[in-house]
Amino acid sequence: MRAHSLAETELTLTYISKDRARAEAAFKKLQRVQDGEKAKTEYEAESQSVREKTVRLKTLRLAKQAIDAKEAIASEPPVKAEAIAASYKPIRH
Repeated sequence: MRAHSLAETELTLTYISKDRARAEAAFKKLQRVQDGEKAKTEYEAESQSVREKTVRLKTLRLAKQAIDAKEAIASEPPVKAEAIAASYKPIRH
């Protein structure tokens, strides 16, 4: 069995430290990419949800406006022919 010199041991530890630092950096980079993808997916899902709510609310608003317009027309009293004739004044020359 060969005894390692102090220089060889330090050199080996240096390589291990560098390898570990590279591995940690690669892992952190991978985590950032995954976090970015997750954030993008969440953003897109939220945007889709907002669009769907907007469409639903617009549909409800338009339906309510149509009902209100029909009710307004139905609640107006009918105009009688005599009232029309009374408001008509022929032009005399």
